[in-house]
Amino acid sequence: MEEKDSQPKWEIKVSTRLRKAISADQIFSHFKDFFGLNKWFSSLSTCYGIYGENGEVGCIRYCAGGSLPPESGGAAGGEAPVSWSKERLVAINLIERTLSYEIVDCNIGFESYFSTVRIVPDEVDGQNGCVIEWFITVDPVERMTFEDLVKKYEVGLQRMAKKMEDALASS
Repeated sequence: MEEKDSQPKWEIKVSTRLRKAISADQIFSHFKDFFGLNKWFSSLSTCYGIYGENGEVGCIRYCAGGSLPPESGGAAGGEAPVSWSKERLVAINLIERTLSYEIVDCNIGFESYFSTVRIVPDEVDGQNGCVIEWFITVDPVERMTFEDLVKKYEVGLQRMAKKMEDALASS
């Protein structure tokens, strides 16, 4: 039995509160566009569907970018290596505003990766707002500490929420 098989899974929860009067339904509409994550997650240069209908359980997206380093460093022609993953939508609940997905293949060292995003209504100073909660369960990742991975998700979520806020404020 490999050593990492005996290690407990990493369980991560990050969240961010949207400061402007933006509803949970408005923010969840961005997450329902499963093939459009690169519009909001700035470290992803590419995200598109490779199987199924966008937002339907079972559909698969291909994401590529530079948020996490690939397992192997070499790329053809001396170019920087591209990190990629294929992710399957496993559940979506429009009423509870939750979306769950898993990584089915990648080059970034994630194994047994499962994630749920939940958008929770939150009233702040009498204005309707919301909180984005992101739950991740993953086998320990070689080349990374738990704390480094949590920080990457915290920063990524905060940047994503800001982009969503800005887009909704200007529309």
